[in-house]
Amino acid sequence: MADEKRFAILIDADNIAPKYINSILNEISDKGTITYKRVYCDWTGQAASGWKKVLLRHSLTPIQQYSYTYGKNATDSAMIIDAMDILYGGEVEGFALCSSDSDFTRLAARLREAGKIVIGLGESKTPAPFCAACNEFKFLDRISDDDDDDDAKDGKAAKSSARKNGEQAKDKSSSKGKKEDKDDETSVTPLDKIAVALKDIILANSNESNGIDMGELGSRLQKRYPDFDTRNYGYSKFSIFLKKFDFLTMEHIGTSINVMLNVPAADSGVESRIIEMVRAHGEKGINLGSLSSDIKNEFPAFNPKEYGYSKFEQYIRSIDALDVKNSTPLNKKVYVK
Repeated sequence: MADEKRFAILIDADNIAPKYINSILNEISDKGTITYKRVYCDWTGQAASGWKKVLLRHSLTPIQQYSYTYGKNATDSAMIIDAMDILYGGEVEGFALCSSDSDFTRLAARLREAGKIVIGLGESKTPAPFCAACNEFKFLDRISDDDDDDDAKDGKAAKSSARKNGEQAKDKSSSKGKKEDKDDETSVTPLDKIAVALKDIILANSNESNGIDMGELGSRLQKRYPDFDTRNYGYSKFSIFLKKFDFLTMEHIGTSINVMLNVPAADSGVESRIIEMVRAHGEKGINLGSLSSDIKNEFPAFNPKEYGYSKFEQYIRSIDALDVKNSTPLNKKVYVK
């Protein structure tokens, strides 16, 4: 297609195993045409043996970068320089940065500033800042079919060699570095955050009667969390993934699927409980902020947006039995009428 986007794939072989090559190529092929396929490594070292067997099979271009200092990743600077050269050449619309190294965070941000699409691919241990700097981030250890295929077999020898060669470097790392590695063990966005985002997106963008188109919902969710991919959570389809949230309803409208929030009951016990709390404070009334905190403690799932109000105050004002008044310029109290 004439309007198909062109992508440059740049692979940091010091941080990516050759067994992931099929997943990398498949992911980017779905996005557009691959014009550059470069793999950066010290090809004189034993750790590159697995990648050497993969190069010809997938027509990858090896880029030599010597390790000037033992235990130091030497590919970073070479990848960054090449990425900028390709950027200024103006021959691609997107970049696939394949690494679990946070050192590429600024590169990803710079490429996006230039209007390029940046897709990151690494393992789930990748630090969150690098994930957030990309338009999308794919966790290879979550999305790949880790079968014992030819590429996976080729990578085993390299992985074993790399482990042996890296033991001395690991011993020299500080305890602080070990703690940071542990903290960054996974950057996959937790499901509870996904749930909150789904509610917010639907409430802000849905048609009152028909909800929001499932495709638009998925697109907006990925813009909010670049690492989002249903395969991270064990699902192959977005529609199946959405079924795990009991607060959502899906409805077929023509050829599309719309997603809606389950409409809560008009009261659900919240409104009557609010009136009870306010009445208990008598003529003194209750601070609006305190009332909000008390209700959230008693009804953790309560969200005024689900009732059509952007703020708690608007929800309280909708209750006929209550009144909101300013006790001071910065303080509001709720009274029973």
